[in-house]
Amino acid sequence: MTWNKKKDEAHKPADDAAQSSDTKHTGTAQTTGKGHPTPKRKDAQAQNLHPLVPVDRKASAKAAKARIRAKEDAQYEAMRTGDINNMPKSERLPWRVYIRDYVDARFNIGEFFVPVAVIILIASMVMSVTVRNVWTTIVPMVLLYAYLAAVIIDVAVMWHKLKKKLIEKYGEASVAKGTRSASYAWSRAIQLRRWRLPKPRYDKRGHWPE
Repeated sequence: MTWNKKKDEAHKPADDAAQSSDTKHTGTAQTTGKGHPTPKRKDAQAQNLHPLVPVDRKASAKAAKARIRAKEDAQYEAMRTGDINNMPKSERLPWRVYIRDYVDARFNIGEFFVPVAVIILIASMVMSVTVRNVWTTIVPMVLLYAYLAAVIIDVAVMWHKLKKKLIEKYGEASVAKGTRSASYAWSRAIQLRRWRLPKPRYDKRGHWPE
């Protein structure tokens, strides 16, 4: 037993040295890399996850509305100043630019319809009170409807010519139902020139599109 005890004691320092060496080796491996142990895959994936829904929904919605409003204001300003590069995409379509230039180049009877209608109605009311005659009501209404008929004829003639030019230049797609080219042309034709949006590219009539 004495011999075995001495043998165990002789091996003990070697075992302790080996353990000390392993400990130093392990400690070096833990600190020589990133400075911390490598995280588990689940922990790493959990750290990379981001919430899909913002924390403050009201603030996010408010910011989104502000961005949309700023974009709309910029587009309106572009139409008011005639800056075609910053207008909405629908206003930058080549056949819409052509329609605007064509309508703005001609004299349109319909662009004075609103002021003429207001003048006729006011005159009819004044005359009906002062003169008190049935004709003071009938005559203004006849004049108003005659003017309206002239506007309709003028718009129809304008669109008939413009439609042919659009088809020749841009094809049938430019006058298809989905493009609303006809309504776009006549709605511009019955507006006063200075109130039209987008703003006419030329200050005076007569600049026909090529």
